[in-house]
Amino acid sequence: MAASRALVIVESPAKAKTIEKYLGKGFDVRASVGHIMDLPKNDIGVELKKRTFEPELVVSPGKEKVVDQLKKLASRADEVYLAPDPDREGEAIAYHLALQLGTNSKERKKIRRVTFNEITKKAVQDAFKHARDIDQNLVDAQQTRRVLDRLVGYQISPLLWDKVRRGLSAGRVQTVALRLIVEREREIGAFQPVEYWTLDALLHPERRNREKFKARFVGIDGEPARVANGKDDKDGKDQFLSNALPGKKAMDAVLAALQDARWSVTGVQAREQQRRPVAPFITSQLQRDAANKLGFNVRRTMGVAQRLYEGVDLGSEGTTGLITYMRTDSPRVAPEAVTAARAWIGKELGPQYLPAAPNAYKGKKDAQDAHEAIRPTDAARTPESIARYLTDEQLKLYTLIWKRFVASQMVPAVYDVTTATIAAVSSKTGKTYDFRVSGSVLRFDGFLKLYEVSEDKKDEDDESANRLPSLDGVKTLGMDELLPEEHTTQPPPRYNEASLVKELEERGIGRPSTYASIINTIQDREYVVKHGGSRGRFYPTEIGVVVCDLMVKNFPYIFDTQYTARLEEELDDIEEGKEKWTDLLNGFYDHFEDELKVAGKKMENIKRMEKMTGEKCEVCGSPLVLKWGKFGTFYACSAYNKKDPASCTFTKENIAAKPDLNTPEAQDVGETEEYCENCGKVMVLRRGLFGPFMSCPDYNADPPCKTFRKLSQKQQQKPPEPTGEDCPACGKPLVLRQGAYGEFVSCSGYPKCKYIKQNLVEGMKCPKCGDGDIAERKARRGNVFWGCTNYPKCDFTSNLKPVPKKCPACGSPYLVEKTLKSGVYLECPNKKKTAEEEAAPKKRGKKAAPAEEEKNAVMCSYSKRIGDAPPPPTAETHGPVLEKKEEKRELQPV
Repeated sequence: MAASRALVIVESPAKAKTIEKYLGKGFDVRASVGHIMDLPKNDIGVELKKRTFEPELVVSPGKEKVVDQLKKLASRADEVYLAPDPDREGEAIAYHLALQLGTNSKERKKIRRVTFNEITKKAVQDAFKHARDIDQNLVDAQQTRRVLDRLVGYQISPLLWDKVRRGLSAGRVQTVALRLIVEREREIGAFQPVEYWTLDALLHPERRNREKFKARFVGIDGEPARVANGKDDKDGKDQFLSNALPGKKAMDAVLAALQDARWSVTGVQAREQQRRPVAPFITSQLQRDAANKLGFNVRRTMGVAQRLYEGVDLGSEGTTGLITYMRTDSPRVAPEAVTAARAWIGKELGPQYLPAAPNAYKGKKDAQDAHEAIRPTDAARTPESIARYLTDEQLKLYTLIWKRFVASQMVPAVYDVTTATIAAVSSKTGKTYDFRVSGSVLRFDGFLKLYEVSEDKKDEDDESANRLPSLDGVKTLGMDELLPEEHTTQPPPRYNEASLVKELEERGIGRPSTYASIINTIQDREYVVKHGGSRGRFYPTEIGVVVCDLMVKNFPYIFDTQYTARLEEELDDIEEGKEKWTDLLNGFYDHFEDELKVAGKKMENIKRMEKMTGEKCEVCGSPLVLKWGKFGTFYACSAYNKKDPASCTFTKENIAAKPDLNTPEAQDVGETEEYCENCGKVMVLRRGLFGPFMSCPDYNADPPCKTFRKLSQKQQQKPPEPTGEDCPACGKPLVLRQGAYGEFVSCSGYPKCKYIKQNLVEGMKCPKCGDGDIAERKARRGNVFWGCTNYPKCDFTSNLKPVPKKCPACGSPYLVEKTLKSGVYLECPNKKKTAEEEAAPKKRGKKAAPAEEEKNAVMCSYSKRIGDAPPPPTAETHGPVLEKKEEKRELQPV
């Protein structure tokens, strides 16, 4: 009897390679390479007439071969295990696989779902012992998110195309994230700085060692010194800057009073303070710490973490998963992992670092708690022990995760904190000027021996790091110097990736699996730009501001931050079986449909915008108007008339609408690389059928990483480069530009001067009309051909480069240069095709010439080899060869 055979399907080739090692014989592990089904590309794909909201799922373009292969393998297998990632998206992938593979009751019976939080031998084998059915609640939650996003994107985007610009789109969650960035930019623009002064006194104990220390001025006669600083945006209460004076006049008065003051210590308080360890990482905290400590952006962090989760080759151990699943919002940890961490601490660091009982951590109230915290799969596997097997970025991130987890099971750090209050009594005013100083000394490092907690923001008045001399028994002090300092309040900082993730998490917008895609999307759509290196800040672009304002004004309910957060909570309820997915969609669509109807009638048409301004035309003095163009707003002369060629054509850029990139934070160039979202490696620029694109360097590796991203037309364009030549038409410099069909040289005076330098065949006139020159051209598909400069009057073209030499055989006025595998040849254009040419693939082109014309054509056999053929293209020189369907799908996402 033949042994049973099981098919296991995961979503990633790297994951498949690791799992197959643990399962052994009898298991065939294959990868679906992500999703295999989705909503149709050219239709909304959601049933709206009867309000069932049923999605119309189709096989994703380019995945037909994958699905067919999996179907054949499943039909021959005795059991089919679906093992995508243990989250909503993974459950949806498993559900789509089951739809394709379980076409009848017999096939459906052998399909089972397995999940594991870590890819280790024990976890994988245990998962297969506890196989289950697909969780329909998880599928419904993911499907609801997908339908929500499709309804918003598919029905709002046409409005933006009509009112603003073609190619724009709006996303349900991405627009809310964009709103946060735009609102922060407006806060910065409206910020009113407040001047304030602080005062430190440099003091020393009298009649002892004269060790100096600083004390901060805090008030007069027990009344705190503070400066008004506006009102709180949330509750409207007055805000104050503590330990400060309002201006130089007030400061000068205090300085004058302190010149002959008597200084004394009025109280010393010493206490012990503990600093407790922090919980293991959840996704958002990992993204923030990796940004703050390692300079990783969110995409890079999640890409590197994905590889650590799926497995790394550890030599004799083979491919091994190093961390648990990296998309989680729960700090929960498995008991066996806690035991392993405590064992390592006790053995390597000593019992003084080990708490009597394990530390336990609670997550947020609305955390899904479906997965453990992010931790190493084996606490005994230290970063040093596996460093030689990891890349630099993998080692950095693994070290961060390992230290945070082990430190979470250690004892607190202990500080001795001393606070002294000081009085300075002025003989001039009779008032007592209050000063205070605090200092701390680390007595026991505890968990800080392994992990230093990164602070998002440090208080400039925090004096706890000061080291104080002993003040026990000290009554009088000597004053060495008074140190006044002027300050100005600063606007709130622009968001960077770490702070934006924190804001989204605190507001309940999005979930761990969506933060990276939210940030990527608003950048890919060019609604925001990031400047300032790896820790760069987000600046909204003009088009980003326009889209945000239109969305918030016309869809106030749908794009409200609180409503978006409530939707996330309702998606959690669907996952837990507390709410039907159709109820959520019905409630959402009631609001959305109403706002959509109103927006269709009342949304401002930005395309036709023409606003009068107070500025005058620099050419004719007429008023300037603000208009909308392809690249945003610009000023144009109101005297311009399309029908009158002599009217004023003056225009100028609207600089005020562009992001202010002159701030210090924007000037920091830092790193500019782009990182693969799946493995974290630096992406490389390659060229494919549809133009330049960014690709993972492991595209052709084993296992491959098929990540790539098409560059927008704007990203592909280089700034014009001077050529050193002058325009023959107007005398201005010529520049090299990047166009839709490649590079070309034109006048820098465009659009007034439309001269374009053509690549002409020297010494040759058109053989058909005898008047025009022969110039190199580029067709829409990117292929090069040569044609007459008198087109369209003369339609002469040649797919091969003409050479101004007469054919010695038939007298043709020119020859052509042809490149074949066997070499480069000069041939007569009247030459009959060789067997090699006949076998070559035919190009699509114009219809064949009439038979009579071919019959009367001159046939010539002249051919002369003039050189070797160039080497064939390789993956290194031209990038990977992509399947046409797959590339279209990836490069033109919905």
